[in-house]
Amino acid sequence: MLDGNRERAAVIRNGRSRTRTYAAGAVALLAFATGCGDNGGGGSAAPAAATTPAAPRPSGAAPTAAATTAAAAGAPAGAGAAAWAKWNLTPLAPAPAAPADKPIKLERTGPVPVFSDVRTSDKVVFITIDDGAEKDPKFVEMLTDLKVPISMFLTRDIVKNDYGYFKPLQALGNHVQNHTVDHPVMSKIPAEKQKSEICDAQSALTQQYGAAPLLFRPPFGDGANTPTLNTSVQQCGPRAMVLWRESMQIHDMQYQAADKQLKPGDIILAHFRGPKELKGATMTQMFGDLLARIQEQGFSVARLEDYIQPPA
Repeated sequence: MLDGNRERAAVIRNGRSRTRTYAAGAVALLAFATGCGDNGGGGSAAPAAATTPAAPRPSGAAPTAAATTAAAAGAPAGAGAAAWAKWNLTPLAPAPAAPADKPIKLERTGPVPVFSDVRTSDKVVFITIDDGAEKDPKFVEMLTDLKVPISMFLTRDIVKNDYGYFKPLQALGNHVQNHTVDHPVMSKIPAEKQKSEICDAQSALTQQYGAAPLLFRPPFGDGANTPTLNTSVQQCGPRAMVLWRESMQIHDMQYQAADKQLKPGDIILAHFRGPKELKGATMTQMFGDLLARIQEQGFSVARLEDYIQPPA
């Protein structure tokens, strides 16, 4: 549950810190078994403004006229028009080529930066999906068809019963990142517990997926700008903490910005959730609505890691 306090979130980009203030009324995030109601912004309890949900498209509806027009014009590279029509979606415009000069450059040692967007003039946004509770095979099929890039921030104890579910998503080029062992409120636990939450998840995810997570997301965004958590992250291997500007609910997003508009480089938070948490909607319906909302504002989806330079 989010509160209505004003939070000043310090966002560090490429070694430089900027401070932004957000104000929003109280909103309730979707609750689910792990208590994952990640709130927006940096630090603890930074609220995102509620939006009016758009009307959902009925499952199995015929492709839109826009989809038919896009099909005639040719689909973006990576997914044919028929693939988008299969999911009742209009093809997204392809993202531009990843920049050679990465806007976020990470260092091998020292404090880790905290960011919730990426400095870029490209009209792109980045989708990140947390936790891993819902393991819908149709979502794997959807991403296999559409080739839309995501970053997965996985919680060890939520995914350990089926690590294999996420491997086909990883095989599509999507990176696995660290989201703790069991999703605690990080500022409420001592430094040693913080370290075990991050280090134990880092070890398990590295073993299972063959690559050490480069990025860490604290549950609820809590404690991201505290020295204690920054030190714990440094000790465990990730080299940045990633927050977000928008969070996807069921049919629409909650925005931190007062104008409720996407900006180039925004990071969007979503979750692996199913009908129980989505009021009957499926993971694929939620994701389809997310893509539609992104497209309505004229954005493409790029891969977050393509805009980040790992330590040399």
